[in-house]
Amino acid sequence: MTKQAVFPKEFLWGGATAANQLEGAHDEDGKGLTIADVSPGGKQRMKLLMTGESALTIDYDTYTYPNHVGIDFYHRYKEDIALFAEMGFKTFRMSISWARIFPNGDEIQPNEAGLKFYEEVIDELLKHGIEPTITMSHYETPLNLVKNYGGWKNRELIGLFERYARTILTRFHKKVKYWMTFNEINTGVFGSFFSVAMRNESAENNFQALHNQFVASSLATKIAHELDSELKIGCMSIYATMYAYDCNPKTVMTKDLQNRMFNYFCNDVQVRGEYPTYATKYFEQNGIQLHIAKGELELLKNHPVDYLSFSYYMSATVSTEEKEKTAGNFFGGAKNPFLEASEWGWEIDPVGLRIALNDLYQRYEVPLYISENGLGAIDKVEKDGTINDDYRIAYLEKHLVEMSKAINEDGVDLFAYTPWGCIDLVSASTGEMSKRYGFIYGDLDDLGEGTMARTKKKSFTWYQNVIKNNGLV
Repeated sequence: MTKQAVFPKEFLWGGATAANQLEGAHDEDGKGLTIADVSPGGKQRMKLLMTGESALTIDYDTYTYPNHVGIDFYHRYKEDIALFAEMGFKTFRMSISWARIFPNGDEIQPNEAGLKFYEEVIDELLKHGIEPTITMSHYETPLNLVKNYGGWKNRELIGLFERYARTILTRFHKKVKYWMTFNEINTGVFGSFFSVAMRNESAENNFQALHNQFVASSLATKIAHELDSELKIGCMSIYATMYAYDCNPKTVMTKDLQNRMFNYFCNDVQVRGEYPTYATKYFEQNGIQLHIAKGELELLKNHPVDYLSFSYYMSATVSTEEKEKTAGNFFGGAKNPFLEASEWGWEIDPVGLRIALNDLYQRYEVPLYISENGLGAIDKVEKDGTINDDYRIAYLEKHLVEMSKAINEDGVDLFAYTPWGCIDLVSASTGEMSKRYGFIYGDLDDLGEGTMARTKKKSFTWYQNVIKNNGLV
């Protein structure tokens, strides 16, 4: 018998995607290249990008580029949105590709074809009663801003992003209430290429890049609230619930430092509006000096975000000794003997989500939005065409139960849930199609071969019933 999980009446159920992972049409209608467009497919993707082994160019002779086609949402969005509506989506988290609006990121005038495309997508969502949630920057900085500006360490990107944010907010603010600024911004702590658009930079440059994004985010929030005080702007980060492997005080201290710098730092600045003392001491102890222009600290303080959104896939266990390691999306750690793992080594921890919700809400006391959660797995198409992804249903059910407990037993203000990759798309970490998250199957393989036909998985009907019943019954 399924455990009950009850949610608030106006809860926003939906799904989440990113432009660079599903749209395709990477060079159509005036779109410029982004960092995603030069990211090779395959399990070595992150290594190739971070070490600089792959040049920031397109090399079809050596690599594949699944993002260039995605699942062709650019031409098939009406079909896909109709399926989202059939599931009962209340919201759809999508992103706008900066390079569709400003192909090189630094133009004065926007590309009208790009604005028109997103307007048509937004109108199609609204036609079906689906509230758009838009991420302004989701791992797709225009490539020109890397090659000719050096990425986010360059303060000029603040003004360029401000122009981009003003353009899309002005165009769409009457149709879109919920916005997010930078996707999983705290991956920049590790110098993630997707986040800060830089490779092999110093810690100082990584944190300067983050500071520049904080300022850009506050400027976007300021613009939005000036256009309409009812608009809701959120920050977005990864959250990995952290455990100490043992009760050795040194292990606990190590865990606490990693927790602060990864799970709290970016949220502290964007929600509380100021740099926390632990961060300023960390900078001091590590010789990190940030260039902070006059008025920027006041901007951060005066224009914090309205809500906090986060992705949650796994927890992390911290050890000061050499232990058996587990895989993780930017954050691995020691293997937790109490948890099972996915096919990609990501440990499955539903209770960790309840811990995360309590931790974030008690710390910040702003509404929370789970913007990503889900199970990446290899799905098998049966001879009769069905896809019985019971493992995905089991994963999500357990997380829904813990979400419900956080709301009803712990008093957490959680208002939205958008599982990742509600329709199969290209994996950000590996560039694979075989690592699937969706309720809808896309007939494509890792080499981009297939019919692109959409098929409802067993989880489609399951999620449809979850939304219809506003939870598990």
